[in-house]
Amino acid sequence: MPRYSEERKAAVLKKLLPPQNRSVVSVATEEGISDVTLYSWLKQCREQGMPVPGHRNTGEDWSPEAKLAVVIETASMSEAELSAYCREKGLYPEQ
Repeated sequence: MPRYSEERKAAVLKKLLPPQNRSVVSVATEEGISDVTLYSWLKQCREQGMPVPGHRNTGEDWSPEAKLAVVIETASMSEAELSAYCREKGLYPEQ
């Protein structure tokens, strides 16, 4: 099993996490990293309280930094865009 540097892991995660939110399959194909590895990295991010696309949690267990990142990310969105974003994350706008 190959080991990846922290820099490479961070660069790949940047593609998977907001604001890019690319699919695991497309990033795995592009980077030549197995999808199992990428899902494992996303799980680690989720456990650290980071907002991870496609994961349906309430946001109550997110860290303050993750909550701030979501607020900043959604600040310029219209009401329709914010609603779509919240549906994707499994949240309510007031959260």
